[in-house]
Amino acid sequence: MENKNPAPKKSGVGFTHLHVHSHYSLLDGLAKIDELLDRAKELGMDSLALTDHGVLYGAIEFYQKAKERGIKPIIGCEMYVAPNGLAMKRAKIDDVRHHLILLAKNEKGYKNLLQLVSIAHLEGFYYKPRIDKELLKKYSEGLIGLSACVEGEVPSLVLSGKMDEAEKSAREYESILGKGNFFLELQHHPKFANQKIANSGIIEISQRSGIPLVATTDMHYVHLADAPIQDILLCVQTNRKVSEQNRMNLMDFELYMRSPEKMLEDFADIPEAIENTMRVAEMCNLEIELGNIKLPRFEVPDGFTPETYLRKLCDVGLAERYG
Repeated sequence: MENKNPAPKKSGVGFTHLHVHSHYSLLDGLAKIDELLDRAKELGMDSLALTDHGVLYGAIEFYQKAKERGIKPIIGCEMYVAPNGLAMKRAKIDDVRHHLILLAKNEKGYKNLLQLVSIAHLEGFYYKPRIDKELLKKYSEGLIGLSACVEGEVPSLVLSGKMDEAEKSAREYESILGKGNFFLELQHHPKFANQKIANSGIIEISQRSGIPLVATTDMHYVHLADAPIQDILLCVQTNRKVSEQNRMNLMDFELYMRSPEKMLEDFADIPEAIENTMRVAEMCNLEIELGNIKLPRFEVPDGFTPETYLRKLCDVGLAERYG
C-alpha cells in the first residue's frame, strides 16, 4: 500500500494529471482541492488539471491555491455531450450522453468554457448539464479536448465494434477543436476488461489518423486507501447500499493520484502518451486576473444614460405586467 506521507521530492519523470475530479464533482469525487495540490507537490509535479463533472465550481479556488504552491493550474471540465442535440430531452433516449474533457489553453478558452458550462445548465440540462457538437463549434477557440473515459464517444464506439465510426468521431472532434488540440485518451485499469479493448482500438485510431495519445487516470481520490470512502459516496448518489452486489462500483479502477513513476510504468509500452501530458500542460497558459471587477458594458439609445434607460425599461415592464 502507498505511503500517505512521503517526503517531498522532485519527480524525475515529466508527467501531468489531466483528468482530475475533486469534491466539486458532487457525490462522485472525494478529494478536496488542498489535498489534490498537496499530494501533487509531494510527488514532485509542477502542474495539475481540474476537470470536474459538468461544473467549474472549484476553478477559482483551484487556480489560487495552485499558484500559491508553485503549481501550474490547468482549468478544465468533463462535459456531457448530447448525441441528439442539447434541445432533445426524450425519456430513455436523450438521457444517454458522452463524456468529453475540455481544458482551457488561455483566457479565450476559459471564457468559452464558462459559456459552455452555463449553457449546459440553462439550456441543455437533462439529468446532467449537456452540450452538443454544434455548441462546441461555436465556443471551441482556446480549448483542448481529450476523448475521456470509456463513456466518451470515441471509446464507446470502439467497445461497440464500430471502429470506422470511432475514427470518424475522433476526426470530427479534431476538426472542431483544431489540429493539435484534440488527444485520444488512454487509461490503465487492468481489472476492467473493457479498458484494454478500448485502449487497443484508440491506439489503432491514433495510428490511422495521426491524432496524438495522452495518458490519464480519471482521478477521483488522492490515495489508494480512499477508495472505500469514495464507494460510499457513489452509494449515496445512486441510492444503493454498500452491501449490494449488482450496483455501480469503481473499487477495481484505482482512481487515485498515481505518481509520475507509476504512470510511466503503467504506460511503459507507449511512452509518448506520458510525454504528451507535458505537451498539453505546456499549451495551457491561462492567467486569470483576480481582484478587478469586470462588468459588461451595455450600449444605451441616444438621449439616455444607463440609469435613465434602466428606469424607462422598468416603467415599460411594470406597465405591461400591472397596467
